[in-house]
Amino acid sequence: MTTTRSSAQHGFPRGRRIAAALLVSTLTGTALVACGAGAKGSQPAKVSGKSVGENAGDARITWGKCPALAEGQTRDPHLACGTLEVPLDYQNPGGTKIDVAVSRLSTAQPGKRHGVLLLNPGGPALGGLDMPGTMASTLPKSVLDRYDLIGFDPRGVEHSTPQSCGLQDPSVSGLFPYPAADGSITKNVALAKADAKQCADTVGKNLRYYNTANTARDMDRIRQALGEKKISYWGQSYGTYLGAVYRSLFQHHTDRMILEGNVDPTKVWADQVADTWGKGTADRFPDAARVAAAQAGTLKLGTNVAQVTHTYLTLADRLDRTPAAIPGTSVSLDGALLRNMTYALLLHNDTLPVLAKFWKAADNLTHGSTTAADTAVLKEVFAATPTSPGIPADNQATMFMALTCGDAEWPHDVDGYAARTTADREKWPLTAGMPANIWACAYWDKPAEATVKVVKGGPRNTLILQNRRDNATPWESGVGLHKSLGGGSAFVGVDNGGHYVYGEGSACADKATVGFLTTGRLPDKDVHCTDVTQK
Repeated sequence: MTTTRSSAQHGFPRGRRIAAALLVSTLTGTALVACGAGAKGSQPAKVSGKSVGENAGDARITWGKCPALAEGQTRDPHLACGTLEVPLDYQNPGGTKIDVAVSRLSTAQPGKRHGVLLLNPGGPALGGLDMPGTMASTLPKSVLDRYDLIGFDPRGVEHSTPQSCGLQDPSVSGLFPYPAADGSITKNVALAKADAKQCADTVGKNLRYYNTANTARDMDRIRQALGEKKISYWGQSYGTYLGAVYRSLFQHHTDRMILEGNVDPTKVWADQVADTWGKGTADRFPDAARVAAAQAGTLKLGTNVAQVTHTYLTLADRLDRTPAAIPGTSVSLDGALLRNMTYALLLHNDTLPVLAKFWKAADNLTHGSTTAADTAVLKEVFAATPTSPGIPADNQATMFMALTCGDAEWPHDVDGYAARTTADREKWPLTAGMPANIWACAYWDKPAEATVKVVKGGPRNTLILQNRRDNATPWESGVGLHKSLGGGSAFVGVDNGGHYVYGEGSACADKATVGFLTTGRLPDKDVHCTDVTQK
Protein backbone atom coordinates (compact mmCIF):
# COMPACT_ATOMS: atom_id res chain seq x y z
CA MET A 1 0.00 0.00 0.00
CA THR A 2 2.51 2.57 1.11
CA THR A 3 3.76 4.31 -2.03
CA THR A 4 4.64 7.61 -3.68
CA ARG A 5 5.34 8.97 -7.15
CA SER A 6 8.04 11.27 -5.80
CA SER A 7 11.35 11.09 -7.62
CA ALA A 8 13.22 13.06 -4.96
CA GLN A 9 14.18 9.98 -2.96
CA HIS A 10 17.44 8.13 -2.49
CA GLY A 11 19.13 9.19 -5.70
CA PHE A 12 17.35 6.54 -7.75
CA PRO A 13 16.77 7.08 -11.47
CA ARG A 14 15.14 10.37 -12.39
CA GLY A 15 11.38 10.38 -12.74
CA ARG A 16 10.74 7.22 -10.72
CA ARG A 17 8.36 6.98 -7.80
CA ILE A 18 10.26 5.49 -4.90
CA ALA A 19 8.46 4.14 -1.83
CA ALA A 20 11.52 3.72 0.38
CA ALA A 21 10.38 6.70 2.46
CA LEU A 22 8.40 4.21 4.52
CA LEU A 23 11.72 2.80 5.76
CA VAL A 24 13.86 5.85 6.16
CA SER A 25 12.88 6.98 9.64
CA THR A 26 14.06 3.64 10.98
CA LEU A 27 17.53 4.28 9.64
CA THR A 28 18.17 7.94 10.23
CA GLY A 29 17.30 8.24 13.89
CA THR A 30 15.02 11.20 13.22
CA ALA A 31 14.05 12.95 16.44
CA LEU A 32 10.44 12.66 17.51
CA VAL A 33 8.27 15.73 17.30
CA ALA A 34 5.18 15.35 19.45
CA CYS A 35 1.93 16.92 18.37
CA GLY A 36 -1.27 17.32 20.34
CA ALA A 37 -4.74 15.98 19.58
CA GLY A 38 -7.06 16.92 16.75
CA ALA A 39 -7.70 20.66 17.27
CA LYS A 40 -6.45 23.27 14.83
CA GLY A 41 -4.01 24.60 17.37
CA SER A 42 -1.93 21.45 17.03
CA GLN A 43 -0.88 22.31 13.48
CA PRO A 44 2.85 23.19 13.60
CA ALA A 45 3.32 24.03 9.91
CA LYS A 46 0.90 26.63 8.57
CA VAL A 47 0.24 27.05 4.86
CA SER A 48 -0.01 30.58 3.51
CA GLY A 49 -3.56 31.65 2.73
CA LYS A 50 -6.70 30.56 4.53
CA SER A 51 -10.29 29.73 3.83
CA VAL A 52 -13.03 32.18 4.68
CA GLY A 53 -16.66 31.52 5.45
CA GLU A 54 -18.14 29.13 7.97
CA ASN A 55 -20.42 27.11 5.70
CA ALA A 56 -19.60 24.76 2.89
CA GLY A 57 -21.57 26.89 0.46
CA ASP A 58 -19.45 30.01 0.91
CA ALA A 59 -16.05 28.42 1.60
CA ARG A 60 -13.23 29.82 -0.47
CA ILE A 61 -9.50 29.23 -0.69
CA THR A 62 -7.13 32.19 -0.68
CA TRP A 63 -4.16 31.17 -2.79
CA GLY A 64 -0.64 32.07 -1.74
CA LYS A 65 2.77 30.56 -1.11
CA CYS A 66 3.21 26.88 -0.37
CA PRO A 67 4.82 25.58 2.85
CA ALA A 68 8.58 25.20 3.09
CA LEU A 69 10.09 22.14 1.47
CA ALA A 70 12.53 19.69 2.96
CA GLU A 71 16.17 20.50 2.32
CA GLY A 72 17.20 19.74 -1.26
CA GLN A 73 13.68 19.32 -2.64
CA THR A 74 12.15 21.47 -5.36
CA ARG A 75 8.65 22.18 -6.64
CA ASP A 76 6.94 23.68 -9.65
CA PRO A 77 7.28 27.47 -9.20
CA HIS A 78 3.74 27.99 -10.52
CA LEU A 79 2.15 25.94 -7.73
CA ALA A 80 -0.09 27.92 -5.38
CA CYS A 81 -1.34 26.75 -1.98
CA GLY A 82 -4.00 27.61 0.54
CA THR A 83 -6.04 26.09 3.35
CA LEU A 84 -9.67 25.12 3.69
CA GLU A 85 -11.39 24.88 7.06
CA VAL A 86 -13.53 21.74 7.52
CA PRO A 87 -15.32 20.06 10.45
CA LEU A 88 -13.37 17.50 12.41
CA ASP A 89 -16.64 15.55 12.70
CA TYR A 90 -19.16 16.05 9.90
CA GLN A 91 -21.91 14.86 12.24
CA ASN A 92 -21.13 17.91 14.35
CA PRO A 93 -20.39 20.59 11.72
CA GLY A 94 -20.48 23.41 14.26
CA GLY A 95 -17.85 21.79 16.46
CA THR A 96 -14.06 21.59 16.22
CA LYS A 97 -12.56 22.66 12.90
CA ILE A 98 -9.37 21.47 11.24
CA ASP A 99 -7.45 22.75 8.22
CA VAL A 100 -6.88 20.94 4.92
CA ALA A 101 -3.96 22.18 2.82
CA VAL A 102 -4.74 22.44 -0.90
CA SER A 103 -2.59 23.24 -3.94
CA ARG A 104 -3.37 24.29 -7.50
CA LEU A 105 -1.40 24.22 -10.73
CA SER A 106 -3.44 26.21 -13.24
CA THR A 107 -2.73 24.62 -16.60
CA ALA A 108 -6.08 24.54 -18.42
CA GLN A 109 -6.38 26.74 -21.48
CA PRO A 110 -9.40 28.98 -22.16
CA GLY A 111 -11.70 27.36 -24.67
CA LYS A 112 -10.28 23.90 -23.91
CA ARG A 113 -10.80 23.76 -20.14
CA HIS A 114 -12.85 20.82 -18.94
CA GLY A 115 -12.44 21.35 -15.18
CA VAL A 116 -10.16 20.29 -12.33
CA LEU A 117 -8.28 17.03 -11.80
CA LEU A 118 -7.90 16.26 -8.11
CA LEU A 119 -4.91 14.04 -7.27
CA ASN A 120 -4.01 11.66 -4.44
CA PRO A 121 -0.76 9.63 -4.23
CA GLY A 122 -1.99 6.98 -1.80
CA GLY A 123 -0.08 5.70 1.18
CA PRO A 124 -2.18 5.52 3.17
CA ALA A 125 -1.25 8.91 4.60
CA LEU A 126 1.03 10.41 1.97
CA GLY A 127 0.85 14.14 1.40
CA GLY A 128 -0.18 15.35 -2.04
CA LEU A 129 0.53 19.09 -2.15
CA ASP A 130 3.31 18.72 -4.69
CA MET A 131 1.63 16.01 -6.75
CA PRO A 132 0.31 18.47 -9.39
CA GLY A 133 3.87 19.42 -10.34
CA THR A 134 4.97 15.78 -10.43
CA MET A 135 2.03 14.73 -12.58
CA ALA A 136 2.31 17.74 -14.90
CA SER A 137 5.74 16.50 -15.96
CA THR A 138 4.25 13.18 -17.10
CA LEU A 139 1.02 14.33 -18.79
CA PRO A 140 0.70 15.45 -22.42
CA LYS A 141 -0.43 18.93 -23.43
CA SER A 142 -3.79 17.56 -24.51
CA VAL A 143 -4.55 16.74 -20.87
CA LEU A 144 -2.91 19.80 -19.31
CA ASP A 145 -4.89 22.10 -21.62
CA ARG A 146 -8.11 20.69 -20.17
CA TYR A 147 -7.47 20.54 -16.43
CA ASP A 148 -6.22 22.60 -13.55
CA LEU A 149 -4.35 20.11 -11.36
CA ILE A 150 -5.35 20.11 -7.68
CA GLY A 151 -3.35 18.51 -4.88
CA PHE A 152 -4.04 18.26 -1.17
CA ASP A 153 -2.68 16.82 2.03
CA PRO A 154 -5.44 14.58 3.41
CA ARG A 155 -6.75 15.47 6.85
CA GLY A 156 -4.21 14.71 9.56
CA VAL A 157 -1.37 14.38 7.04
CA GLU A 158 1.61 16.73 6.75
CA HIS A 159 0.24 20.30 6.50
CA SER A 160 -3.41 19.41 7.15
CA THR A 161 -3.55 19.60 10.95
CA PRO A 162 -0.92 16.84 11.21
CA GLN A 163 -1.41 14.19 13.85
CA SER A 164 1.21 12.43 15.95
CA CYS A 165 1.01 9.61 18.46
CA GLY A 166 4.59 10.27 19.56
CA LEU A 167 5.67 6.79 18.49
CA GLN A 168 9.11 5.68 19.63
CA ASP A 169 9.74 4.22 16.16
CA PRO A 170 8.34 6.86 13.77
CA SER A 171 8.57 4.75 10.60
CA VAL A 172 5.64 3.10 8.87
CA SER A 173 7.73 -0.03 8.41
CA GLY A 174 8.04 -0.25 12.19
CA LEU A 175 4.33 -1.08 12.25
CA PHE A 176 4.71 -4.14 10.00
CA PRO A 177 4.40 -7.15 12.37
CA TYR A 178 6.98 -9.70 11.25
CA PRO A 179 6.95 -12.72 13.57
CA ALA A 180 10.05 -13.91 15.41
CA ALA A 181 12.39 -16.31 13.65
CA ASP A 182 10.52 -19.26 15.22
CA GLY A 183 7.13 -17.88 14.16
CA SER A 184 6.12 -16.58 17.57
CA ILE A 185 3.90 -13.46 17.62
CA THR A 186 4.30 -12.69 21.33
CA LYS A 187 6.35 -9.55 20.71
CA ASN A 188 3.96 -8.46 17.94
CA VAL A 189 1.02 -8.67 20.33
CA ALA A 190 2.83 -6.53 22.89
CA LEU A 191 3.83 -3.92 20.26
CA ALA A 192 0.34 -3.76 18.75
CA LYS A 193 -1.17 -3.20 22.18
CA ALA A 194 1.46 -0.57 23.07
CA ASP A 195 1.02 1.37 19.80
CA ALA A 196 -2.76 1.46 20.17
CA LYS A 197 -2.48 2.64 23.77
CA GLN A 198 0.12 5.27 22.83
CA CYS A 199 -2.23 6.75 20.22
CA ALA A 200 -5.23 6.62 22.56
CA ASP A 201 -3.28 8.30 25.36
CA THR A 202 -1.65 10.95 23.12
CA VAL A 203 -4.29 11.88 20.58
CA GLY A 204 -7.42 10.45 22.14
CA LYS A 205 -10.89 9.95 20.64
CA ASN A 206 -10.45 12.63 17.98
CA LEU A 207 -8.18 10.37 15.94
CA ARG A 208 -11.21 8.26 14.96
CA TYR A 209 -12.50 11.13 12.79
CA TYR A 210 -9.41 10.99 10.58
CA ASN A 211 -10.85 8.31 8.33
CA THR A 212 -11.36 7.82 4.60
CA ALA A 213 -15.04 8.75 4.63
CA ASN A 214 -14.29 12.14 6.18
CA THR A 215 -11.38 12.64 3.78
CA ALA A 216 -13.83 12.09 0.92
CA ARG A 217 -16.15 14.67 2.49
CA ASP A 218 -13.19 17.05 2.64
CA MET A 219 -12.69 16.46 -1.08
CA ASP A 220 -16.24 17.58 -1.72
CA ARG A 221 -15.61 20.71 0.34
CA ILE A 222 -12.60 21.34 -1.90
CA ARG A 223 -14.86 20.93 -4.92
CA GLN A 224 -17.28 23.50 -3.54
CA ALA A 225 -14.51 25.92 -2.61
CA LEU A 226 -13.20 25.71 -6.18
CA GLY A 227 -16.66 26.53 -7.52
CA GLU A 228 -16.89 23.29 -9.51
CA LYS A 229 -20.09 21.29 -10.05
CA LYS A 230 -18.03 18.14 -10.54
CA ILE A 231 -14.43 17.06 -10.04
CA SER A 232 -12.31 14.63 -11.97
CA TYR A 233 -9.90 12.54 -9.90
CA TRP A 234 -6.76 10.44 -10.21
CA GLY A 235 -5.95 8.22 -7.26
CA GLN A 236 -3.10 5.78 -6.82
CA SER A 237 -2.87 2.82 -4.41
CA TYR A 238 -4.80 3.77 -1.23
CA GLY A 239 -6.05 6.71 -3.30
CA THR A 240 -8.11 4.23 -5.35
CA TYR A 241 -10.12 3.36 -2.25
CA LEU A 242 -10.47 7.04 -1.39
CA GLY A 243 -11.74 7.67 -4.92
CA ALA A 244 -14.20 4.78 -4.75
CA VAL A 245 -15.54 6.13 -1.45
CA TYR A 246 -15.89 9.64 -2.88
CA ARG A 247 -17.66 8.25 -5.93
CA SER A 248 -20.08 6.38 -3.67
CA LEU A 249 -20.83 9.32 -1.36
CA PHE A 250 -20.90 12.01 -4.06
CA GLN A 251 -21.78 10.22 -7.26
CA HIS A 252 -23.46 13.27 -8.78
CA HIS A 253 -20.33 15.36 -8.26
CA THR A 254 -17.92 12.80 -9.76
CA ASP A 255 -16.71 13.47 -13.29
CA ARG A 256 -13.87 11.43 -14.86
CA MET A 257 -12.04 9.14 -12.44
CA ILE A 258 -8.78 7.22 -12.88
CA LEU A 259 -7.86 4.59 -10.29
CA GLU A 260 -4.33 3.12 -10.58
CA GLY A 261 -2.90 0.22 -8.56
CA ASN A 262 -6.11 -0.74 -6.84
CA VAL A 263 -7.56 -1.67 -3.46
CA ASP A 264 -10.47 -4.11 -3.34
CA PRO A 265 -13.11 -2.16 -1.35
CA THR A 266 -14.66 -5.38 -0.05
CA LYS A 267 -11.43 -6.24 1.81
CA VAL A 268 -10.79 -3.03 3.78
CA TRP A 269 -8.46 -3.32 5.63
CA ALA A 270 -7.61 -6.53 7.48
CA ASP A 271 -8.45 -8.77 4.52
CA GLN A 272 -6.68 -6.50 2.02
CA VAL A 273 -3.45 -7.01 3.97
CA ALA A 274 -3.88 -10.65 4.91
CA ASP A 275 -5.35 -11.93 1.64
CA THR A 276 -3.25 -10.09 -0.93
CA TRP A 277 0.18 -9.09 0.38
CA GLY A 278 1.73 -12.55 0.31
CA LYS A 279 0.40 -13.42 -3.13
CA GLY A 280 1.36 -10.02 -4.54
CA THR A 281 4.94 -10.48 -3.39
CA ALA A 282 5.06 -14.02 -4.77
CA ASP A 283 3.76 -12.83 -8.14
CA ARG A 284 6.26 -9.99 -8.38
CA PHE A 285 9.40 -11.49 -6.81
CA PRO A 286 10.42 -13.58 -9.87
CA ASP A 287 10.88 -10.38 -11.90
CA ALA A 288 13.64 -9.31 -9.52
CA ALA A 289 15.01 -12.81 -9.21
CA ARG A 290 15.46 -12.98 -13.00
CA VAL A 291 17.42 -9.70 -12.88
CA ALA A 292 19.69 -11.20 -10.21
CA ALA A 293 20.07 -14.50 -12.10
CA ALA A 294 21.13 -12.64 -15.24
CA GLN A 295 24.12 -11.37 -13.24
CA ALA A 296 24.94 -14.72 -11.68
CA GLY A 297 28.61 -14.39 -12.62
CA THR A 298 29.08 -11.30 -10.44
CA LEU A 299 26.27 -11.47 -7.86
CA LYS A 300 26.46 -15.24 -7.28
CA LEU A 301 22.89 -15.36 -5.92
CA GLY A 302 21.80 -18.14 -8.28
CA THR A 303 21.44 -18.87 -11.96
CA ASN A 304 17.64 -19.07 -12.07
CA VAL A 305 14.57 -17.87 -10.19
CA ALA A 306 14.39 -20.90 -7.91
CA GLN A 307 18.02 -20.58 -6.84
CA VAL A 308 17.80 -16.83 -6.22
CA THR A 309 14.61 -17.30 -4.23
CA HIS A 310 16.29 -19.96 -2.09
CA THR A 311 19.27 -17.67 -1.50
CA TYR A 312 16.94 -14.83 -0.48
CA LEU A 313 14.91 -16.94 1.94
CA THR A 314 18.09 -18.31 3.50
CA LEU A 315 19.44 -14.77 3.86
CA ALA A 316 16.21 -13.52 5.46
CA ASP A 317 16.22 -16.40 7.96
CA ARG A 318 19.88 -15.72 8.81
CA LEU A 319 19.12 -12.04 9.43
CA ASP A 320 16.08 -12.96 11.53
CA ARG A 321 18.41 -14.85 13.83
CA THR A 322 21.52 -12.64 13.63
CA PRO A 323 21.08 -9.04 12.44
CA ALA A 324 24.08 -7.40 10.75
CA ALA A 325 25.29 -3.86 11.48
CA ILE A 326 24.97 -1.48 8.52
CA PRO A 327 28.23 0.48 8.07
CA GLY A 328 27.88 4.20 8.68
CA THR A 329 24.63 3.88 10.64
CA SER A 330 23.55 2.92 14.13
CA VAL A 331 21.06 0.43 12.70
CA SER A 332 21.30 -3.29 12.09
CA LEU A 333 19.85 -5.06 9.08
CA ASP A 334 17.46 -7.77 10.22
CA GLY A 335 15.05 -9.97 8.32
CA ALA A 336 12.18 -7.51 8.66
CA LEU A 337 14.20 -4.64 7.24
CA LEU A 338 15.45 -6.80 4.38
CA ARG A 339 11.87 -7.73 3.50
CA ASN A 340 10.59 -4.18 3.83
CA MET A 341 13.27 -2.78 1.56
CA THR A 342 12.60 -5.59 -0.90
CA TYR A 343 8.91 -4.68 -0.89
CA ALA A 344 9.72 -1.02 -1.60
CA LEU A 345 12.14 -1.75 -4.45
CA LEU A 346 9.78 -4.27 -6.06
CA LEU A 347 7.33 -1.42 -6.70
CA HIS A 348 9.34 -0.10 -9.65
CA ASN A 349 10.94 -1.86 -12.60
CA ASP A 350 13.91 0.46 -12.74
CA THR A 351 14.91 -0.31 -9.14
CA LEU A 352 15.12 -4.07 -9.68
CA PRO A 353 18.85 -3.90 -10.57
CA VAL A 354 19.45 -1.95 -7.35
CA LEU A 355 17.47 -4.55 -5.43
CA ALA A 356 19.59 -7.41 -6.81
CA LYS A 357 22.77 -5.60 -5.79
CA PHE A 358 21.26 -4.87 -2.37
CA TRP A 359 20.62 -8.57 -1.82
CA LYS A 360 24.27 -9.28 -2.69
CA ALA A 361 25.47 -6.56 -0.32
CA ALA A 362 23.25 -7.88 2.46
CA ASP A 363 24.53 -11.41 1.92
CA ASN A 364 28.13 -10.24 2.05
CA LEU A 365 27.30 -8.17 5.13
CA THR A 366 26.22 -11.30 6.99
CA HIS A 367 29.53 -12.93 6.14
CA GLY A 368 31.65 -9.91 7.04
CA SER A 369 32.96 -9.60 3.50
CA THR A 370 31.46 -6.38 2.11
CA THR A 371 33.15 -4.80 -0.88
CA ALA A 372 33.37 -1.18 -1.97
CA ALA A 373 30.48 -1.88 -4.37
CA ASP A 374 28.41 -3.29 -1.49
CA THR A 375 29.07 -0.21 0.61
CA ALA A 376 28.01 2.03 -2.26
CA VAL A 377 24.69 0.25 -2.80
CA LEU A 378 23.95 0.18 0.93
CA LYS A 379 24.61 3.89 1.07
CA GLU A 380 22.30 4.43 -1.91
CA VAL A 381 19.49 2.31 -0.51
CA PHE A 382 19.69 3.70 3.01
CA ALA A 383 20.29 7.35 2.14
CA ALA A 384 18.36 9.66 4.46
CA THR A 385 15.30 11.41 3.09
CA PRO A 386 15.11 15.00 4.39
CA THR A 387 12.07 15.78 6.50
CA SER A 388 9.70 18.69 5.87
CA PRO A 389 9.90 21.46 8.48
CA GLY A 390 7.29 21.23 11.21
CA ILE A 391 5.95 17.78 10.31
CA PRO A 392 6.02 15.23 13.14
CA ALA A 393 8.44 12.40 12.43
CA ASP A 394 5.75 9.78 13.00
CA ASN A 395 3.00 11.60 11.10
CA GLN A 396 2.65 9.02 8.33
CA ALA A 397 2.82 6.10 10.75
CA THR A 398 0.18 7.73 12.96
CA MET A 399 -2.16 8.40 10.07
CA PHE A 400 -1.46 4.98 8.52
CA MET A 401 -2.93 3.48 11.71
CA ALA A 402 -5.73 6.04 11.94
CA LEU A 403 -6.95 5.15 8.44
CA THR A 404 -6.40 1.40 8.38
CA CYS A 405 -7.80 0.96 11.89
CA GLY A 406 -10.50 3.62 11.63
CA ASP A 407 -12.15 2.68 8.34
CA ALA A 408 -13.27 -0.76 9.47
CA GLU A 409 -13.12 -2.83 12.65
CA TRP A 410 -10.46 -5.56 12.81
CA PRO A 411 -10.67 -8.97 14.52
CA HIS A 412 -9.64 -8.98 18.18
CA ASP A 413 -8.86 -12.69 18.69
CA VAL A 414 -5.13 -13.12 19.39
CA ASP A 415 -5.25 -16.89 18.94
CA GLY A 416 -6.87 -16.38 15.57
CA TYR A 417 -4.03 -14.11 14.46
CA ALA A 418 -1.49 -16.70 15.65
CA ALA A 419 -3.14 -19.49 13.67
CA ARG A 420 -3.46 -17.39 10.50
CA THR A 421 0.15 -16.25 10.80
CA THR A 422 1.38 -19.84 10.99
CA ALA A 423 -0.62 -20.79 7.92
CA ASP A 424 0.49 -17.68 6.04
CA ARG A 425 4.18 -18.37 6.76
CA GLU A 426 3.75 -21.78 5.18
CA LYS A 427 1.81 -20.55 2.14
CA TRP A 428 3.80 -17.38 1.40
CA PRO A 429 7.35 -17.76 2.77
CA LEU A 430 8.58 -14.53 1.15
CA THR A 431 6.46 -12.44 3.53
CA ALA A 432 7.07 -14.71 6.55
CA GLY A 433 3.54 -14.49 7.95
CA MET A 434 3.58 -10.72 8.49
CA PRO A 435 0.41 -9.86 6.49
CA ALA A 436 -1.76 -12.20 8.57
CA ASN A 437 -0.24 -11.16 11.88
CA ILE A 438 -1.72 -8.91 14.54
CA TRP A 439 -1.64 -5.14 14.02
CA ALA A 440 -2.41 -2.27 16.39
CA CYS A 441 -5.91 -2.23 14.87
CA ALA A 442 -6.79 -5.28 17.00
CA TYR A 443 -6.71 -2.94 20.03
CA TRP A 444 -8.07 0.20 18.38
CA ASP A 445 -11.19 2.10 19.37
CA LYS A 446 -14.32 1.18 17.43
CA PRO A 447 -14.57 3.20 14.19
CA ALA A 448 -16.59 6.41 14.31
CA GLU A 449 -18.91 5.16 11.57
CA ALA A 450 -19.70 2.10 9.51
CA THR A 451 -17.46 1.23 6.59
CA VAL A 452 -18.66 2.96 3.43
CA LYS A 453 -20.26 0.54 1.01
CA VAL A 454 -18.93 1.20 -2.46
CA VAL A 455 -21.82 1.77 -4.84
CA LYS A 456 -22.13 -0.51 -7.84
CA GLY A 457 -23.01 0.88 -11.24
CA GLY A 458 -23.94 4.52 -11.64
CA PRO A 459 -22.43 6.69 -14.37
CA ARG A 460 -19.81 4.90 -16.46
CA ASN A 461 -17.03 7.30 -15.55
CA THR A 462 -14.18 5.31 -13.96
CA LEU A 463 -11.04 3.86 -15.56
CA ILE A 464 -9.23 1.17 -13.58
CA LEU A 465 -5.52 0.70 -14.37
CA GLN A 466 -3.94 -2.49 -13.01
CA ASN A 467 -0.65 -4.32 -13.54
CA ARG A 468 -0.57 -8.10 -13.64
CA ARG A 469 2.36 -8.35 -11.17
CA ASP A 470 1.78 -5.59 -8.62
CA ASN A 471 3.20 -6.54 -5.23
CA ALA A 472 1.42 -3.73 -3.32
CA THR A 473 -2.09 -4.17 -4.72
CA PRO A 474 -2.21 -7.41 -6.71
CA TRP A 475 -4.16 -8.12 -9.88
CA GLU A 476 -7.02 -9.63 -7.89
CA SER A 477 -7.50 -6.32 -6.05
CA GLY A 478 -8.02 -4.45 -9.30
CA VAL A 479 -10.44 -7.11 -10.50
CA GLY A 480 -12.25 -6.86 -7.17
CA LEU A 481 -12.66 -3.09 -7.49
CA HIS A 482 -13.90 -3.46 -11.07
CA LYS A 483 -16.46 -5.99 -9.88
CA SER A 484 -17.54 -3.70 -7.04
CA LEU A 485 -18.14 -0.79 -9.43
CA GLY A 486 -19.82 -2.99 -12.00
CA GLY A 487 -20.93 -1.17 -15.14
CA GLY A 488 -19.62 2.11 -13.76
CA SER A 489 -16.03 1.23 -14.63
CA ALA A 490 -13.77 0.06 -17.45
CA PHE A 491 -10.69 -2.09 -16.80
CA VAL A 492 -7.24 -1.79 -18.36
CA GLY A 493 -4.96 -4.63 -17.33
CA VAL A 494 -1.27 -4.59 -18.25
CA ASP A 495 1.22 -7.44 -18.46
CA ASN A 496 3.78 -5.59 -16.36
CA GLY A 497 5.28 -5.63 -12.91
CA GLY A 498 5.32 -2.86 -10.33
CA HIS A 499 2.72 -0.66 -8.74
CA TYR A 500 2.18 1.99 -11.43
CA VAL A 501 0.65 1.66 -14.88
CA TYR A 502 0.59 5.03 -16.64
CA GLY A 503 3.95 6.07 -18.09
CA GLU A 504 5.53 2.69 -17.37
CA GLY A 505 6.09 1.43 -20.89
CA SER A 506 2.66 0.46 -22.20
CA ALA A 507 1.50 2.70 -25.05
CA CYS A 508 -1.79 0.76 -24.95
CA ALA A 509 -2.49 1.78 -21.31
CA ASP A 510 -1.26 5.34 -21.81
CA LYS A 511 -3.51 5.79 -24.85
CA ALA A 512 -6.56 4.61 -22.92
CA THR A 513 -5.74 6.94 -20.03
CA VAL A 514 -5.12 10.06 -22.10
CA GLY A 515 -8.08 9.30 -24.36
CA PHE A 516 -10.43 9.08 -21.39
CA LEU A 517 -9.15 12.30 -19.82
CA THR A 518 -9.40 14.26 -23.05
CA THR A 519 -12.68 12.91 -24.45
CA GLY A 520 -14.48 11.34 -21.52
CA ARG A 521 -14.92 8.11 -23.48
CA LEU A 522 -14.02 4.82 -21.85
CA PRO A 523 -13.04 1.65 -23.75
CA ASP A 524 -16.14 -0.29 -24.80
CA LYS A 525 -14.79 -3.44 -23.15
CA ASP A 526 -11.95 -4.51 -20.87
CA VAL A 527 -8.51 -3.91 -22.36
CA HIS A 528 -5.51 -6.19 -21.82
CA CYS A 529 -2.20 -4.59 -22.82
CA THR A 530 0.80 -6.75 -23.70
CA ASP A 531 2.98 -4.12 -25.37
CA VAL A 532 5.19 -3.13 -22.43
CA THR A 533 8.62 -1.81 -23.35
CA GLN A 534 11.00 -1.58 -20.42
CA LYS A 535 12.91 1.68 -20.18
